[in-house]
Amino acid sequence: MPASPARGYSVVAAGVAVNLCLGILYAWSVWKQVLVGPPGEPMTGLNAGWHFLSDAQATVAYAVCGVTFALAMIPGGRVQDRYGPRVGVTLGGLFLAVGCVVAGLMKSFPGLVAGFGLLGGVGMGLGYAAATPAAVKWFGPHRRGLVVGLVVGGYGAAAVYIAPLARALIETYGLSTSFIALGAGFAAVVLVAGRLLVPPPPGYVPPGPAVAAVARDSVPPREMARTPGYWLLLFLMFASAQSGLLVIANAAGLLKTTAGAGSWLAANGWVLAAFGGVVNAAGRVGTGFYSDRVGRPTAYLLNGLVAAAALVATPFVVAAGSVPLLFLVVGVAFWQYGGGLALLPAFTADRYGPKHLGANYGLVFLGWGAAFLVPQLAGVLKDRTGSLDLAFWLSAGVLLAGVTASRAGRPQ
Repeated sequence: MPASPARGYSVVAAGVAVNLCLGILYAWSVWKQVLVGPPGEPMTGLNAGWHFLSDAQATVAYAVCGVTFALAMIPGGRVQDRYGPRVGVTLGGLFLAVGCVVAGLMKSFPGLVAGFGLLGGVGMGLGYAAATPAAVKWFGPHRRGLVVGLVVGGYGAAAVYIAPLARALIETYGLSTSFIALGAGFAAVVLVAGRLLVPPPPGYVPPGPAVAAVARDSVPPREMARTPGYWLLLFLMFASAQSGLLVIANAAGLLKTTAGAGSWLAANGWVLAAFGGVVNAAGRVGTGFYSDRVGRPTAYLLNGLVAAAALVATPFVVAAGSVPLLFLVVGVAFWQYGGGLALLPAFTADRYGPKHLGANYGLVFLGWGAAFLVPQLAGVLKDRTGSLDLAFWLSAGVLLAGVTASRAGRPQ
């Protein structure tokens, strides 16, 4: 059957649109900045009915959402492989909408955990699991990194517009309305875009070299999980993701501390979150592009080494009060994080083939869920010590361990 790349790119565009909505998680620091205060003290005005949370409490919903997201990727991948991407995306949009509404209406810590954390995490996992495999199946290995980068770049870029939009909604209508309005709006977009997510027809042969060799290497998830290569990929995902998730959870607070209380930037922490979204998306597309040329292990090495240095430097930059340098080190961390989320699906497809990519990548994505332990630990450390310094240095060490493992195992 002749190749139809134009149809493939329409699927890529639909996947980007879906992920632009599911990426609400990456703007969490905007809500966190409003939620953190004297624990248990009631809020007033537009947020009457809410109570302030500690830093660790305000990170719980974010962490639960991430872990649930990762766990939901496994059934989400199986749904995608068996029933096609539309089913998973539709369910994902509905779960996300209900979760945001629950969080907004309950106005409480349990409501945030149950709504945004659990229901929202399920929605993100089901939807995210469908978008990337649907697009990858239209293209050969020589375009795989770029295609993955484009699709997952939508998730990273979401913070670019969600962060300022969420801040505006919070300031104008309050926390509850911000959750409800965004959840309903995103569900509508996801349901429409999901109609364009279609897999290739039977017998379709993607353009490019080595397609037959890759097809013969398609390994089902149960067999993949028994191989040492799977556990290596799982750790590479964990090491890459934990550093970015640490920065995402604390971006607004870092800017406030660095710029100084009372400054415009301190009151508009969404600026750093939005900037991070741009770099996150660029890192996914850029890393996917050059990994097709230099190889996945080399791309992982380059990103990881530079990002580890940036993480070590972050506490010193914050202490020095240098906003330009803060944007630089945070940008490097966001690039590496985005790049990892383009590399690992391509890694998985390179090693185990595209046929079972939905379910196989769902298993690898468990490393991303486990990575939320690091920002959660950071919240505890900050509550006890008043500083995130140790958390950033710990994160740098974990990332360097991932770089070392990538060279030792050579999973490509």
